Amino acid sequence: MADELNYMKTLVLGASTHAYRYSYKAINLLRAYKHEVIAVGRDTGTVAGVTIQSSFPENEKIDTVTMYLNPLHQQDYYDKIIAAKPRRIIFNPGAENTELEKLAEQNGIKTEEACTLVLLNTGQY
Repeated sequence: MADELNYMKTLVLGASTHAYRYSYKAINLLRAYKHEVIAVGRDTGTVAGVTIQSSFPENEKIDTVTMYLNPLHQQDYYDKIIAAKPRRIIFNPGAENTELEKLAEQNGIKTEEACTLVLLNTGQY
């Protein structure tokens, strides 16, 4: 049980190595706030010590999925996100997706339309 209380992994979906991208900024800020981060994206490389993976992680306890993908590109991940059973999904601006929100809520996953950067900087993450 104690192990479950300590996991606070965030999956950044749509991760990028480009400094101008919000997913890049989110990985850096999450790491600055000492969150454990898993990054999935098309880019290969490392951001703030986190290697960007090309495929969705299997058998990981994920607390939060923070979404930086266009809704059309999210569809490939629906089943994997639901199977991972995160506590919540944050839909950052531009990634809002009512279809996935409904699916998540039907499976007991909380959803938020919010900005991860703002949540972190205001202590609401």
